[in-house]
Amino acid sequence: MWAVAVKESGGIIAIYIHNIRRIKKTKREERMEKENQRVIIVGAGPSGLSVAACLANQSIPYIILERENCFASLWKKYSYDRLHLHLKKQFCELPHKPFPPSFPSYIPKQKFLQYLEDYVTHFKINPLYHRTVVNAEYDEGSEKWKVKAKNKDSGEVEEYEGRFLVVASGETSDPFIPEIEGLKSFTGKVIHSTGFKSGKEFKDDQHVLVVGSGNSGMEIALDLINHGAKTSIVVRSKVIVFFNIYFIKFYILI
Repeated sequence: MWAVAVKESGGIIAIYIHNIRRIKKTKREERMEKENQRVIIVGAGPSGLSVAACLANQSIPYIILERENCFASLWKKYSYDRLHLHLKKQFCELPHKPFPPSFPSYIPKQKFLQYLEDYVTHFKINPLYHRTVVNAEYDEGSEKWKVKAKNKDSGEVEEYEGRFLVVASGETSDPFIPEIEGLKSFTGKVIHSTGFKSGKEFKDDQHVLVVGSGNSGMEIALDLINHGAKTSIVVRSKVIVFFNIYFIKFYILI
């Protein structure tokens, strides 16, 4: 490509002709460049899906490694039936896709799962399931992350490379039951909140003790009471409960 520059000085016109070499990347080079920028996401919960959508929106390649057989497994497999988002919907929507206007202010579990299904379809997110990450190391030489994941189906350890690594496995992905004196000799039923589905399992005036007053503890206690269980709750530290008479909601401060 030729470019012509014209400059006038003291009535003299000087013409400069430059040969400009245009450099255009081939599709293969562009593909390789994008591949070198690939992002590895660990976990296909709402956080992992959000990262994937943001990357897809910028045409940045990525893969998602998920140890379960579905996305949002905590919501789909390990949450109780009456679960609701505890903040208004405008504070809980995922990037680039708002909740439908018809959704209530505090979204119940089934509607949130419907939203996630639509989200995954809209952004064409396809996680690799049954991949449990066992090791991740950064290679200074190649400037890439080397991630090893065990394929639950084949039993093989697979290796993945990426320029960036995003850990979105969640801080509450594994249930934890603390050591409590006398718990092993207790003859009643002991379950973690991830194993609780509905208070109807404890109806007919059964006595149930809920340990903890976080969001799950308070909502599970309410569900038990609504189904007729005689419910008590144990709180480690002081809790102040405010009752809003106009909106009939409880606010918990710990």
